[in-house]
Amino acid sequence: MSGHSRWSTIKHKKGAADAKRGRIWTKVIKEVTIAARMGGGDPNGNPRLRKAVDLCRAANMPAENITRAIKRGTGELEGVSYEELTYEGVGPGGVLLLVDVVTDNRNRTAAEIRKIFEKAGGQMSGGAAAWGFERKGQVRLDKKVATEEQLFDVALGAGADDIADEGDEWAITTSIEAVDGVAKALETAKIAVKSALPVMVPKNTTEVKGDEAAKLLGLVETLDDNEDVQNVWANFDVSEEELQMLAER
Repeated sequence: MSGHSRWSTIKHKKGAADAKRGRIWTKVIKEVTIAARMGGGDPNGNPRLRKAVDLCRAANMPAENITRAIKRGTGELEGVSYEELTYEGVGPGGVLLLVDVVTDNRNRTAAEIRKIFEKAGGQMSGGAAAWGFERKGQVRLDKKVATEEQLFDVALGAGADDIADEGDEWAITTSIEAVDGVAKALETAKIAVKSALPVMVPKNTTEVKGDEAAKLLGLVETLDDNEDVQNVWANFDVSEEELQMLAER
């Protein structure tokens, strides 16, 4: 999903991706609650919860908020019952999209996601997109914490498949089974890891440009802004030059 990643980097650099803290917290706190419900409230024995807690800390969430979310997940505190769903759709230019959501009302969320697709000239449809993606692991870290040579030595030696330069960050792709091992190898080598998470990697990419690219990126951003949406995966590619022109509009 190189186009989407580059777009996120450019937005961050120009300040346009300064998301509201409350919306970020809503997304990560749901992940904490779901993770605790599924695997227990001890981060040391629940890798998914440990990763969710790391995301909360990266978003500067107070520790008491994290503790309450864990307790809601384990049932120690009363809370909302969430479910995880993935919606599939096709956007401008025939780009395939997967939208992961966590919701307490699937009918409301489905209607909202469908409306977002249709407004952008796309269509939400079951079975439309999952075939175009492969589940992988991805470890992300700040560019400044390691050189490419260090990452090749440590990450590839621990089973990583690929290392990509994404501006301010390194993105290391692994099999889903190897992601935790690669992250641990980096941490053992004193290389700080920002996140180590499952991702959906497109098998092939579709190049978009011009108005089509603008509509597609608008679709992705609007989906990202929905508080029930946890992840948006897409198989588009946009050139650096095209992205820069769109970012300056």
